Amino acid sequence: MPAGMLCEPCDQPFRVAPCDKDNPLETLTYVLLLLGALAGGFVSGLAGFGTALMALGIWLYVLPPSLAVPLVLICSVIAQTSTLPSMWKNFDLSLVWPFLIGGLIGVPLGTMMVASADPEVFRLSVGVLILIFSTALYLNKRPLAIKFGGRIADGAIGFAGGILGGLAGLSGPLPILWANIRGWNKHERRGIFQLFNFTVLATALVLQTASGLVALKVVWLAAVAFPGTLIGAWAGARVYHALNDKHFGDVVLGLLFLSGLTLVWNSLGAH
Repeated sequence: MPAGMLCEPCDQPFRVAPCDKDNPLETLTYVLLLLGALAGGFVSGLAGFGTALMALGIWLYVLPPSLAVPLVLICSVIAQTSTLPSMWKNFDLSLVWPFLIGGLIGVPLGTMMVASADPEVFRLSVGVLILIFSTALYLNKRPLAIKFGGRIADGAIGFAGGILGGLAGLSGPLPILWANIRGWNKHERRGIFQLFNFTVLATALVLQTASGLVALKVVWLAAVAFPGTLIGAWAGARVYHALNDKHFGDVVLGLLFLSGLTLVWNSLGAH
């Protein structure tokens, strides 16, 4: 059986040794779990998003999507909550509400799609989309401030982000790309990223739990990942405060490109 797959009947992750119900996580799994938590927490603290995009690429080596996705939701909420107090005063709430309304409508639809979606096709599609748009925005040297569609367009982007959040914890990419197209400044973008992601992912977590999609094992995994998530989020928030508008925009697009590359690599590597 390939490394990182699950054994039967206890579904515990392992690599070369037989399954041991008294030792559910081997050393390598612990290391990758903490590494993913640190990476996801750091980019969440830095950019207001990114737990799913960074952590999934690491966790899917040792965890199946049924465990990795709800774990991403939990760690995302932890990271967002831990940095929210230090960011709150800089947020422009008037920009956020259309995204929130659209996102909350989209989350249940994404949650209903979890059982039927093909994870490989999904990761490949989202990864290619992120690569194309992040590259185009980075290569464009003219400042953007597109006002097309107003609040209705903002709500539609939030709706699509809500579907992706409910489906796989990937609520961030579309609103993030859209905020760059709108030309909003560092704090305006950060407010949208963080408040939207926090609301959508917390809602997705509640719905998945209520639907029985969150196994008890995920709680144990979240407890292991908790310290890494907090430490990563704290470090990322410190770096965020040191960045100006341009550098923050470059970091966001760079993270998006890296995450898209990771998603494409993982989906193609699975075949």
